[in-house]
Amino acid sequence: MKQRVLAFDFGASSGRAIIGEFDGTKIELNEVHRFSNDPVLVNGTMYWDILRLFHEIKQGIIKANLAGGFESIGIDTWGVDFGLIDSEGRLLENPVHYRDGRTDGMVEELAKIIPLDELYGMTGIQIMQINTLFQLFSLVKNRKDLLDRTDRMLFIPDLFNYFLTGVKTTEYTIASTAQLLDANRQWCKELLQKLTIPTEMLTEIVKPGTQVGMLSDAICAELGVPTAKVIACASHDTASAVVSVPSLEKDFIFISCGTWSLMGTELDAPIMDKKSQEFNITNEGGYNDTIRYLKNIMGLWLIQETRRQLIRQGQEMSYAQLEQEALKVKPFQSFVDPDAPVFLKPGHIIENVKEFCRTTGQHVPESIGEVMRCIYESLAMKYRFVFEFLRDSSGKEYHQINVVGGGTKDGFLCQLCANSCNVKVVAGPIEATAMGNIAVQLMSLGYIKNLKDARQVIINSFPVKEFLPSEDRAAWDEAYEVFKKYLVQ
Repeated sequence: MKQRVLAFDFGASSGRAIIGEFDGTKIELNEVHRFSNDPVLVNGTMYWDILRLFHEIKQGIIKANLAGGFESIGIDTWGVDFGLIDSEGRLLENPVHYRDGRTDGMVEELAKIIPLDELYGMTGIQIMQINTLFQLFSLVKNRKDLLDRTDRMLFIPDLFNYFLTGVKTTEYTIASTAQLLDANRQWCKELLQKLTIPTEMLTEIVKPGTQVGMLSDAICAELGVPTAKVIACASHDTASAVVSVPSLEKDFIFISCGTWSLMGTELDAPIMDKKSQEFNITNEGGYNDTIRYLKNIMGLWLIQETRRQLIRQGQEMSYAQLEQEALKVKPFQSFVDPDAPVFLKPGHIIENVKEFCRTTGQHVPESIGEVMRCIYESLAMKYRFVFEFLRDSSGKEYHQINVVGGGTKDGFLCQLCANSCNVKVVAGPIEATAMGNIAVQLMSLGYIKNLKDARQVIINSFPVKEFLPSEDRAAWDEAYEVFKKYLVQ
């Protein structure tokens, strides 16, 4: 008999409901529902349309039931954002998007109270203005009344679990991205109290694989479906993606490649030394009490936003066409730092790329092909920069990079990554996050024994592609030395 579970996988621009069917050896995926995830700007504030997204979850449950049913549900999403619940159990307002401007200047303001090196020493988390800590601090500074009315804070996947079950908990991997936990991976109440962020709104932290509850009677009646277990999978999408890395080796490098490129390795304990703090690398939670020692890189956002800008200007171009334009032009003409603050906000990416190059005295890309080549090569060079740090900091040798997620479809970027880092790149699975979500559910239900067995199942289930590095090392090494001159982060 095959086991069936339902995964909801939310990215920054879309979401899917996917049934995972396990036959004891491999997992087969069946996407039953797909929908867009569009932020909404209202009076200058960028929100997630959370009620619409919950409606899509309901539609996914209905369709999954009609497609044969399922034993459990797991939900993974992006990190750092949250909803606030009042004492009556009501959502106070739509969650605010991490790209909203409310955290502008908050890093500097917080540093007046707690020096940033001390903050890193307490949490081990990369300093980024989008982090939950800075979002909450902005509420302390500007919307204290909202916090006063808050009974519980729930991260986005925990909020959806609450809507489905009525149970309020916090899953470990999603909490670990927030910069609210200490080195022991518990709530850092000392930090929050210094910033007058109320700790009473925090809930119990549970491990990935914990059964949160059952679909509520009200949900089952509304949707006409039988009850099912709701499991807190590795709820942060990158944590789920790392579960699915098809490697049986203990030591590996991964890039979870999507809107963000999350590049790192899996460790048994955090590394929170001075070198890590200066590099601004992060220690986030993984399945089975592991640490995802990783760097957030801006990733495919730069390509996605370029395409959106062109479409707004009436130039309908596919990602494949953008890649072809990049291939037409001369390499290594100019570079940007993908993580420069100017690239964080939506809109004007093309102009920002040109301005970065202009102000740094480089060749200014004119054609869309030159802009795209600049973005592609800059991403590949940033991967090398992080790869070299990971190797040095961990004291380990890595001879392969595993690229998982949607970015595996971009063969050009995978090849540039191999060329830049001078190691083999193994790309796949594409549906890494959904696969990790499903694998954790199957482990929770007892159908897969442990993480090593889960990764073997994933290897059995999906083919991968390999990309070997270029033999022209001199050109790449010379270009890399040029790229490093323009790093700002």
